[in-house]
Amino acid sequence: MATIESGVRLSKLALLLNAVLALLKIAGGIFGQSYVLIADGIESTADIFSSIVVWGGLRLAVRPADENHPFGHGKAEPIASVLVSFLLLGAAFLIAAQSLQEILQPHAVPRWFTLPLLLLVIVVKETFSRWVLRTAHSLESTALMSDAWHHRSDALTSAAAFVGILIALLGGPAYASADDWAALAACCVIVWNGFRLLRAALDEIMDASVSPEIVKAVRQIAADVEGVADIDKCRVRKVGLHLALDIHVRVDGGLTVRRGHEIAHRVKDRLMASAHRINDVTVHIEPAPAAPLSA
Repeated sequence: MATIESGVRLSKLALLLNAVLALLKIAGGIFGQSYVLIADGIESTADIFSSIVVWGGLRLAVRPADENHPFGHGKAEPIASVLVSFLLLGAAFLIAAQSLQEILQPHAVPRWFTLPLLLLVIVVKETFSRWVLRTAHSLESTALMSDAWHHRSDALTSAAAFVGILIALLGGPAYASADDWAALAACCVIVWNGFRLLRAALDEIMDASVSPEIVKAVRQIAADVEGVADIDKCRVRKVGLHLALDIHVRVDGGLTVRRGHEIAHRVKDRLMASAHRINDVTVHIEPAPAAPLSA
């Protein structure tokens, strides 16, 4: 199972990887007469900033609560995800604008050596994207999820550029703009994913409820505690890399306050010890409805 430290290490590695690939693509685009490759390198430069944002967001999100932030710093993680999503959308619009400009202005056919360079970028970026995506799912990190799709978007634009340059090389000068059309198509996929990730991050910032499956599992854990008669309300939200919840537990109305307090503590302890990364639980004790008198 992935740890928060592994997520931080991945964001650092992404920083180095993006810097190297950005230099390779920009240099390859200049010498290989491929503007789409130069634009792809510029997008990788934006990836450098996104990796810095994700790294900073994760580092801040795991800080413990303090006097000024009694509920912790977990919101830093979805805020980082929002920033990365905007960088993703901005990079897509930049590449789209430049691709349209190149379509309208005829240019030379790219050089053949840009193809193996792009193939290397595709393999490296897709492999790294899957690695980050697995870690993001394990940690339930929206920031890492956005960063993973940022890496995948790089692989997509590079794949589109590969297809376009191949068509241009096979078709000659009449197909010189094929790489630009391919990049434009890839931008549509990137924009769709950018908005999807942005919505998820904004939902988390606005304390949207987690999936019904998680809520159901949380209710069942609490209901299995001895002394719990029923579960009334259960509100679960994601705060950074953890979950926080308010739960209303019904117990026998004839119990003493001390006994009800003990049951509430057992419910909290059981939830905190579960596999759902719960680090904040507020338990409300309520009397269970009295049984109807028999006739």
